[in-house]
Amino acid sequence: MDKDFLNRIIKKYRGDPGEVLEMLLDIQEEEKYLPRKALNSLAEKLNLPLAKIYRLAEFYESLSLKPQGRCQINVCAGTACHVRGASNILEEFEQQLGIKAGQVTPDLNFGLKKVNCVGTCALGPVVTIQDRYLGNMSPLKVKKVIQEYSDLKDREKKHA
Repeated sequence: MDKDFLNRIIKKYRGDPGEVLEMLLDIQEEEKYLPRKALNSLAEKLNLPLAKIYRLAEFYESLSLKPQGRCQINVCAGTACHVRGASNILEEFEQQLGIKAGQVTPDLNFGLKKVNCVGTCALGPVVTIQDRYLGNMSPLKVKKVIQEYSDLKDREKKHA
């Protein structure tokens, strides 16, 4: 992680140790996880015990100490989605991506998670990708979704 980026995050929150969770979220937004080096630097610059920062990082499910996919796929496993076949959708994503829930593809393009309710039960089964909600999902739609996001990543690489 770039030291200037970390300094900008700290400055954004006026160096307030009470805003460390927001800082961690900003770091993760940039890095797609919380690198050890960034956590060490943050603890040092905020004069906080490193253990406190790690406790926060481990407590909140939205934070990750392991690299996440650039494109995070979350399959809702809440009751409404479960009874409408969410497990079949998860299995199809696992098969198509060659990973299990909780893992990341070797190229770090896709991460896959089974999550509890995402709050859109009427649309179930639901899959979230990035900030997008895909309702009425089925195993037949999985390959198309993966292709759509693979194409998007390819276009981003060409414009970078």
